[in-house]
Amino acid sequence: MSLHRDRLILIAFLLGAGVLLFAGRDLLQSSVLITWGLTFGGTTAVVVLGVSLYRVRLDLQASRLQLARKEAELSFALQVQLALFPRHFPANSGLEFAAVCIPAHGIGGDYYDVMQLQDGRLVFAIADISGKGISAAILMANLQALLRTLADIGRSPGEVVSRLNHHLNQVTDDSKFATFFYAEWTPCERRLSFVNAGHLLPIVVGSCRGRRLDKGGFPLGLFADADFEVGELTLQPNDILVLYSDGITEATSDDGEQFQEHRLQQAVEERCNAPLSEIQSHVLDSVHKWSDKDAEDDMTLLIVRATDVAKERV
Repeated sequence: MSLHRDRLILIAFLLGAGVLLFAGRDLLQSSVLITWGLTFGGTTAVVVLGVSLYRVRLDLQASRLQLARKEAELSFALQVQLALFPRHFPANSGLEFAAVCIPAHGIGGDYYDVMQLQDGRLVFAIADISGKGISAAILMANLQALLRTLADIGRSPGEVVSRLNHHLNQVTDDSKFATFFYAEWTPCERRLSFVNAGHLLPIVVGSCRGRRLDKGGFPLGLFADADFEVGELTLQPNDILVLYSDGITEATSDDGEQFQEHRLQQAVEERCNAPLSEIQSHVLDSVHKWSDKDAEDDMTLLIVRATDVAKERV
């Protein structure tokens, strides 16, 4: 507000000086009063201009400090969020993994996890928190902490998801929810028990191709007492599951067409015999070729392949 006022005063002085100069151009040399008035007006205008420039400089410095502070806070939040993702995946468990999460706006609400339990079981999950930014990231961290606690004390898949749902319903408002896919792997039986709480259906390649992993219920947080159905699947060596968030399938081309699930499945099948890291790179390359624009939503990809446990232990 003060800067705007200074600008108005400066303009008034300059206009006044200009009018005086034009009106008194013939009297300038003979009138000491006019000469003094013009000198005073010009000097005052220069002073006001100097003050305005000084204030602009102070405002710029304050803005830079504030921007640097926000960038530092976001950088710290991003480092904390990245630390929540698993750094290493379990070995010799009958499953191998590749995963990546690419936030669209520095930090986001997508989440994946893989955990080896003490009794030999293995659990993995993927979630997409509603919203973006800091609020979604905080909810994601809350979900991760509670999930690890519940899974570690031996809760069944149905009970884990039910408790997560009740918790999110209690700590968030009605506009917040999370789509969630949770799976528990029993190596000796090659059995995968899963709950799909409103998440996108995983891509299935191999002996289970065509199976819809849709057993579950509503997204987490919508209804406090929602029931969740548990599905089961037997995986054979080289079967692949691809879990993903909608940032992958909703990537949009220049014509406005989305990448969609069938293109994701095609990309996976084109490299299904390759190492998982190569499949992951091929999928991301395919998405980027389809949509070369900046991502509008977080992109998360969790690829799981069943292996031969007996061969792993030889």
